[in-house]
Amino acid sequence: MRIVHCFRAPVGGLFRHVLDLAGAQAAAGHDVGLIADNTATDELTGQRLAAIAPQLSLGIARIAMPRQPSPADFAAHRAVVAHAAGLALDVLHGHGAKGGAFARLAGRTLKARGQPVKVFYTPHGGTLNYKPGSLKSRIFMGLERIFDPMTDGLIFESAFAARVYGERVGGGTAARRVVHNGLKPQDFAAQRPNADAADLLFIGELRPIKGVDVLLKALAVVNAGRDTPLTAVIVGSGPDAEALQSQAIKLGLARSVRFAGAMPAALALPMGRAMAVPSRKESFPYVVLEAAAAGMPLISTDVGGISEIVEGTDTALIAAGDIAGLAAAIEAVTGDVKTAQQRAGRLRAAVSARFTVEQMTRSILAFYEQAAAEAVPMASSRPAQQPA
Repeated sequence: MRIVHCFRAPVGGLFRHVLDLAGAQAAAGHDVGLIADNTATDELTGQRLAAIAPQLSLGIARIAMPRQPSPADFAAHRAVVAHAAGLALDVLHGHGAKGGAFARLAGRTLKARGQPVKVFYTPHGGTLNYKPGSLKSRIFMGLERIFDPMTDGLIFESAFAARVYGERVGGGTAARRVVHNGLKPQDFAAQRPNADAADLLFIGELRPIKGVDVLLKALAVVNAGRDTPLTAVIVGSGPDAEALQSQAIKLGLARSVRFAGAMPAALALPMGRAMAVPSRKESFPYVVLEAAAAGMPLISTDVGGISEIVEGTDTALIAAGDIAGLAAAIEAVTGDVKTAQQRAGRLRAAVSARFTVEQMTRSILAFYEQAAAEAVPMASSRPAQQPA
């Protein structure tokens, strides 16, 4: 098949997912390309795109895609259509709200021109995290309803995301599948912490939804009763960086917490002895998979699809925003390291059996092929209602 993935920002878990999927599809013999924003970039983004470029026979197109709805979206739409039109695509797969919008609008235009492209969409959380009933939620869920008839298939990385989408957008006509994110074999190499590793490690964007402020408060509670304070390394960047650094100082954590900036997870994992995921909201975070695959003890909130990752294991989760609960979990993991490591080993085994790039890619390709084999539009391909 000839497949192009369309997405806006080449950062974070969405970018990781697209790169893994595109690379695996290309390795399976398909012609693959990318369309991404050209305004959100950094040195690491450039390195990652340069690394995958030789595998992508349909190339990489960089187009200006504003984060918020804007008149510039019209130019971006035209550019996506112009690029995709010359590739004779079988599949146009949009990721995230903006990528999904451009892919589906472009797909509608190409189909109107007689090109039989199939259009798929993976939300990746994003707009599903807006507060239900808020103005933003109503606007974006309304747009999802408009785009649904332009979609041949919806792919969710968690059952949680599929459920939220169904509740807020409705049934729609597009076929739906849950396909969990996966990891590569090298991700399952056991990580030994550095000699100077901190007790806790956080990896993620520095913004309210990630709950770093809650982690700092919980750490301050724990350290208040200790002669030797626990330490933490915060890896990531974002709009709250300065505010969180100021909060750490006010809480008396200046010597206990280090802000290390953004870096690849593989480099960050040895910097901590246990992974802290204090998020208020998530979909299906790679950082939890990566920590589990590395055999790191996990301290995480019960949000989004995280419960799907730890399902069937004895790794417990805590409520989001619960400072006391988070503090207790930190004390339990750091106070009984042997038990925490044994629990982490059981989680690692479960994740290695269930969440791989190979399984993820095989499931998504099968979904593409099912749509390509449909002789009639998916809107009318549902089983007929049985007579009474």
